[in-house]
Order: sequence, then C-alpha cells, then structure tokens
Amino acid sequence: MAETLKKRSEVPVELTWDTSRLFKSSKELMSALEEFKKLTSDMEKEYKGKLTTAEAINDCMDKLNKWNIMADHLYNYVDLNVSVDYTNADAQKEQALVMSEFSRALSTVSFVDSDLAEAPKELIEEAINSATVGKHYLEDVERQRPHRLTPETEAAIAALRDTIEAPYKIYETSKLADIQFPDFEANGEKHPLGYSLFEDNYEYERDTEVRRAAFDAFSKKIREYMYTTATVYGSHVRTEKTISELRKYDSVLDYLLFEQKVTREMYDRQIDLIMEKLAPHMRKYARLLKEANGLDKMTYADLKIALDPDYDPKVTIEKSKEYIIDGLSIMGDDYKEMLETAYKERWVDFARNIGKSTGGFCASPYQKGSYILLSWNDRMSDVFTLAHELGHAGHFRACGKAQSALDVEVSDYVVEAPSTINELLMAEYLKEKSGDDKRFRRWVLASQISNTYYHNFVTHLLEAAYQREVYKRVNKGEAVPAETLNEIYKDVLKKFWGDEVELTEGCELTWMRQPHYYMGLYSYSYSASLTIATQVMKRIRKEGQPAVEDWKKTLAAGGTVTPVEFAKMAGVDVTTDAALLDTIDYIGSIIDEIEQIGV
Repeated sequence: MAETLKKRSEVPVELTWDTSRLFKSSKELMSALEEFKKLTSDMEKEYKGKLTTAEAINDCMDKLNKWNIMADHLYNYVDLNVSVDYTNADAQKEQALVMSEFSRALSTVSFVDSDLAEAPKELIEEAINSATVGKHYLEDVERQRPHRLTPETEAAIAALRDTIEAPYKIYETSKLADIQFPDFEANGEKHPLGYSLFEDNYEYERDTEVRRAAFDAFSKKIREYMYTTATVYGSHVRTEKTISELRKYDSVLDYLLFEQKVTREMYDRQIDLIMEKLAPHMRKYARLLKEANGLDKMTYADLKIALDPDYDPKVTIEKSKEYIIDGLSIMGDDYKEMLETAYKERWVDFARNIGKSTGGFCASPYQKGSYILLSWNDRMSDVFTLAHELGHAGHFRACGKAQSALDVEVSDYVVEAPSTINELLMAEYLKEKSGDDKRFRRWVLASQISNTYYHNFVTHLLEAAYQREVYKRVNKGEAVPAETLNEIYKDVLKKFWGDEVELTEGCELTWMRQPHYYMGLYSYSYSASLTIATQVMKRIRKEGQPAVEDWKKTLAAGGTVTPVEFAKMAGVDVTTDAALLDTIDYIGSIIDEIEQIGV
C-alpha cells in the first residue's frame, strides 16, 4: 500500500531545496522588490524616447541586463515556493504581490523594444557593432521588427502578462490544490490516491489489478474536471491565436515557432517521422512488456510497467550521489564540482508532500545555482530523472558564466539536449558496470526505452501530435470543447499504437495531465533535443575528449546561436532527416537487444 503524503511542514528539511540562496527572508524579498521598482522607474526616466545614439542604446542594454537579473531572481523565488506547496496561502500571497509588480514593471520597460523598433536600422547596426552586452538581444529586436505593434499596444500586452498567463495558473491550482482523490479498492484493500501517487507510483505498479484500478479511479476523478480544464485550455490557445493575428503571423504555429527560431519543416519533421517510423519499434516493445509480465492483454494503463517486474533496483538518495558523480564524470572536473555542490547546497527538492507540483523541473536563476524539483521514490529511475535535471543545471551554469543575462535563454528546440544527454551517458555508464550480468544490462536497456526515449519520443511526442491538431483547428477559428480534445487525443493514440494496445477508457483524458500545453510548442522539442543528444552521445563514445570539449563550448553558447547553429557546434546536422532517422534506428536497436537477451 502506498504511503499517505505528508504536509510540507512535516517534511525533513534535508529533503527540501534552499531558496535562501535567492532571498533569506520575506523582508529581504520586499527590499529587493523595492529596488527593482526603482530601477524600472529610473530606466523609464533615463531612456524612454532617448535611445537616439549607439552609446545610449548600449548603456540601456547594461541596465536592462541588470533588470533581467533582478526580475529573474524575484520571479523564481516566489514561483519556487509555490511549486512545492500549492496549499501554502502565504506563498500564494507573496507570489501574487511580486507578480503584480513584475507585470507593471514589464509594461514600463516595454518602451525599450518599442523605441528600438522605431529607431533607424543603421543606428541599431551601429549599436550591435559596439555592444558589450545585449548584442544578440538587439539582433532579435531587429528580427521582430515586422511583428511589433504600437508602443501603447506593446505596453498593454506586457501589463496583461499575468492575465495572459492566468490559464496555466488556474490549471495548476485546480490540478494540485482543488482535486481531492478518494481512496480506491483493489485486491480487497483500500489504497490512497493523488496526482503524484498515481503518476510516480501507480503507473509503474507491478500488481496489474492495483495498477488498472488506480488508472480507472484516477481517470474517473479527473473527468469531473474535464469541462473546466477544457475551458481554461481553450482560453489559452485562443489568446495565442489572437496575439498571432495582431502580430501578423500567417498562423498561430508560425507565431510560436518564430520565437524558437525553428522552421515549420523542422517542427513537422519531428512529429511526422516519429509517428510513422518509431511506432513499429514501440509496438514491438509493447509486445515484449505484455509477454514479460504475463498480461492477458496490453492496455494503455500497462504501458509504463517494468520489463522485468521482479527486478527493480532500489536506490537511496545518498547512493544516487555515487551513481551521478561517477556516471557523469566524463564531463570533466568542473562539471563534477557542480554535481557535488548540488547535493551539498540543497539544489534538489526530493520531498513528497501534499500540494507539490508533479513531475520534475530545473529552474536556474542567473548565477545562483539551480533548483531541481522531483519526488524521490527510491527507484533507479529516479537517478535518471535527477541526471536529466542536473543536465539543465550544468547547461545554465555554463551559460551563466559565459553570457550576460540577456543571452542565457535558449530555444525550446535545443533546451532538453543537455538534460537528455545526461540520461544517455548514465545509461552507458551503467551498461559498462553491468559486466556479465545480462539481467542488469537488460534492465538498463529497458530503462532507456521506458524512461529516456518513452518519455521524450513517445509521451511528449504524442502530446505534440495532439497539440498540432488542436492548433490547426484553432487557426481555422474552430472551437475545441472537451469532447473534441478527447477525440483528437484518442485518434493520435490509435495512430501510434495501432491494434497492439487496448485504449483503456480514460486514455483520451491524458491531455488534461500535461502543463506543457500552456508553454507554447514545448512538447515536440523533447524529441528534437534528444535527437541532438543521441548523436552527441554517440560521438562522445566514438571520439572521446574532442567531442566532450565541443559539447562544453556548445553549452556555453546560450542564446547567441540558433538551434541549427547549436547542433552544428556539437557536430550534428538537424536540417535533414538523417539525424532523426539514425536516432530512431538506435532506439530500435536497443529494443532488438532487449529481445535477444530474452524476456
């Protein structure tokens, strides 16, 4: 029986992250907020309507860089505190206060982009040539010039940021604070249920009756929130559509891809090739799962179970440190030092508690280390998750050292490459440790499929295929009520899994479980990033240190390069089908080896 979740206040402090690295108290937070407001006001007085020389523009960029750092720290602090406990009213109030001021400040400093967009092109080029900070920011402003609106409209949109982002906050609050799951029965016993209990435990539960009963109970409960969730999501995508029209993009997809610096061809390739070419491999893996677990049938509720149900290596948090440091030591001494610091300075929130956000993420406030959220379940799979999030930490540590705050953000298309390559390197390390132990090697191979590739090339890719269909309808002005969203998702599942997997009732509600839909075209980028990561991992295994050094330089580039340039620096060409097709073949080879070892 799964344990009942604790309240946040009952969790041992060593299992939580330390946000005092950002601000030591609410008093210090409020002092920083006042300083931030003053900087915003000073920038408006000093530069609004006065960006008439290259010197003034570059001076403004210096101030904007400082403004970004302050905003980054304020935003992350309140967001992080809410993410670990959505039932914490004080944290919610603090977040609301900071975000209200942040929205006002964002509206105020929107004059910078508006004034730059109206400045002569020659002046911007002169500023770019003499810039020490913000060169690429200025290039992006120039790139966005055709889509800029009037200064007044830009200020209004910036002021409405909190309102525009409200659907995501409503979704998360409803999901993590409002929904109370009842216990469910299986095998004559009652079992507690919750979002994280289901997604972190029951989906992987080896007992078929408990697993399927959990899926049924979970699905029935979230169905009660289906219409509200669809309304919130519909509001979000219609807002994106409206903004895309205001900014004169050909479609909402073009609007969302423009910011990523990704072509429609690159976007469609990821979805179309994986839906077609990867599906046969994953259907084969589903058959192996069915056979290994002696199932009567393979259902949607069974897809995340272990290939070897009697072999589930347990790992303590302390032991994970050894695996993480040894497995990723190939990245060098500086990287190893960061990994040790992450444990020592409480970068990771391991706790499992009521109101905590599900899944995992890594937030990296500029030059303040990182904050990694996950729920530790003593499974070896948690080691892969932690390695993944530490990949983000390593990436933004490298960016933060090499780039200004204006140049650390990278395109969604590549942002998951530094994290997923860590999972692959960890798998290679564990394979080497397996020696003649075929069962352990098979477990590692199966983990690569069930964790790394399933998560990124299946779970998120299917979300992306669904999302693309939603945006196609929205672009035509069609409504997307709950029933339509259910239909779209189920059709995507049918297309991918064919007759190999029985689509259990409730599978169509999977769209309700993913916050990525409120983050633009993020879901597809997991597979795009992992394509790059796979190719770089293979290169590191083949070439050794030269490939590692190229990868380190790539990580440090931050937002100074486009996704195509990022991949090229690492030795990968993403302008053709080749890298993706080779990655799909690699996934197929892993499944083939699993079959050869035997189930």
